[in-house]
Amino acid sequence: MSLYNFKKIEPVPTASDFIDIILSKTQRKTPTVIHKNYNIGRIRQFYMRKVKFTQDNFEEKFKTILDEFPKLDDVHPFYADLMNVLYDKDHYKLALGQINTARHLIDHVAKDYVRLLKFGDSLYRCKQLKRAALGRMATIMKRQKDSLAYLEQVRQHLSRLPSIDPNTRTLLICGYPNVGKSSFINKITRADVEVQPYAFTTKSLFVGHMDYKYMRWQVIDTPGILDHPLEDRNTIEMQSITAMAHLRSCIMYFMDLSEQCGYSIEDQVKLFHNIKPLFANKPVVLVINKIDQVKPEDLPAEQRALIEEIINNDSATVVTMSCYSEVGVMDVRNTACDRLLAARVEMKMNSSKINDVINKIHLAMPAARDNIARLPNIPEGALSRAKYDPNDPNRPKLAKDIEAENGGAGVYSVDLKEKYLLADEDWKHDVIPEFWEGHNVADFIDPDIEEKLEALEREEERLEKEGFYDVNEPILDSDEEDLRNTANAIRERKKLIIQAHRLQHNRNRSSVPKTKLAKVKSANWFNQHWKNGIEADAAMEHTRALAQGKKRTRTEAIADEAVRDADAAVRDEAMAREMSNLGFRNVKQKLEADKQKRLKQTANNKMGRRGDSDRAIMTKMPKHLFSGKTSMGSRDYR
Repeated sequence: MSLYNFKKIEPVPTASDFIDIILSKTQRKTPTVIHKNYNIGRIRQFYMRKVKFTQDNFEEKFKTILDEFPKLDDVHPFYADLMNVLYDKDHYKLALGQINTARHLIDHVAKDYVRLLKFGDSLYRCKQLKRAALGRMATIMKRQKDSLAYLEQVRQHLSRLPSIDPNTRTLLICGYPNVGKSSFINKITRADVEVQPYAFTTKSLFVGHMDYKYMRWQVIDTPGILDHPLEDRNTIEMQSITAMAHLRSCIMYFMDLSEQCGYSIEDQVKLFHNIKPLFANKPVVLVINKIDQVKPEDLPAEQRALIEEIINNDSATVVTMSCYSEVGVMDVRNTACDRLLAARVEMKMNSSKINDVINKIHLAMPAARDNIARLPNIPEGALSRAKYDPNDPNRPKLAKDIEAENGGAGVYSVDLKEKYLLADEDWKHDVIPEFWEGHNVADFIDPDIEEKLEALEREEERLEKEGFYDVNEPILDSDEEDLRNTANAIRERKKLIIQAHRLQHNRNRSSVPKTKLAKVKSANWFNQHWKNGIEADAAMEHTRALAQGKKRTRTEAIADEAVRDADAAVRDEAMAREMSNLGFRNVKQKLEADKQKRLKQTANNKMGRRGDSDRAIMTKMPKHLFSGKTSMGSRDYR
């Protein structure tokens, strides 16, 4: 039989919330875009997917509800009867049955409309079939409004029930109202049950836990019960009756001899005999409470005879206590626990499984070998040894005394080599040789290393005093100086090469105009020739020619008569031949091709100058943000 953790049951939504949850999930998890110009097979598949997905969601939610709620036939009889008392077994089964029926109806609706969608001939008809299918599913769910509301109430009440283990060690407290049951459970466990001076303060089962003999025990406080027929008992009393009937426990029947609870001793004894059939095969402890008010010895003979009758006929153990003064509370607890342990052991011994267990257990008991007494053997040295006296000056010195003489803890270091057992006592404090790659490190150490180190230190001190290390300039020999000069020359030459390459190839940098560059070159040329003794007039003419650049003069631009008289058809024929070799019909087509070439290279030139740190938005208007059924940018594509 399975035990349920009722606190883990998921909440049951109302019918309207149920529909909203399923339909919104269908809208979120399935495609939403379809067009009438799509293939009809694709349109049918689109709407069939929505119907099947909705049916699967209903199936999943219904299955969760049916699996999590306890089945009365599978749980412990205590839980089954308790749920019957609290919720009415028939009503509970009917609600779960209606949920199961709704699951099958929705399954049939989905199958029928998927079959109809296979014959849909247009987008409109498929859409209407899908709407009809989801509408019929929603109608079926609306009819389950009362069942879902009832199951939610049951779930809330189940989650508030205490977690009771029917198979563990249990002490069950019962009796009339206001006889001290809740006060007792508060004393012996960590429970905090409300205690008031009126009847029926406890209206449900309360559970407390305690430890006794290294075992965990549960103590159940039941509501008070009255002495009337079973069919006249209310729901509060029936919870106590159910617990006493189905839980294997030690019954602790509480009695109040002072009659402050409002019920006489005769009524309390009569109630005990009335519910006695529920105590079958269970240890019974009769707890007489409030002995600070009235003790059993103070009762009249008639009432004392009633209690003795219970002791003699029903084999009940009588214990007395007072929760107010806490007299005998722990004795009552221990007596009840011991009675239950003995009863559980006796029950196991009488069961049919005990034979299988006993055959596997063998208890070995030592047997005497002979009649010779073998007493313990204590050495003479131990018997004659004097007792250690810290005040005796002639006492043997201990390691603790040696530590105190040498500075105490934290200062004194224990000699771990003192107890070494070696052939020669002088070997104890020898240095253990260190080996590296199979060689003794000591073999490679100069025996005069310490003297040489001292001489080197003295020399260093002398050089420091003479100021040898005060000069900051590095001392270089001739080879190092030549190497450094060569490296500097190489670096300078490399810088010049890099600068020349950048000036020649990098167009992103500002360059000197040709006219300015020509003037600079001409001026340098003039100065150089003037120093060499060349005439200034020729130098000036050359300077002006360079400053004017390659631009032709007006006289040079005018064609001479030989050119004008030449036949232009020859040039046209040569140009056409050149264009045909390049794949163009004429010059105009080549010019247009050159223009398109420059335009196409513009984007590549821009991208070529982009760096790693440049930022860009590749797609200005992402489709998933600017397309869909809603306005621009207000919602995503779904």
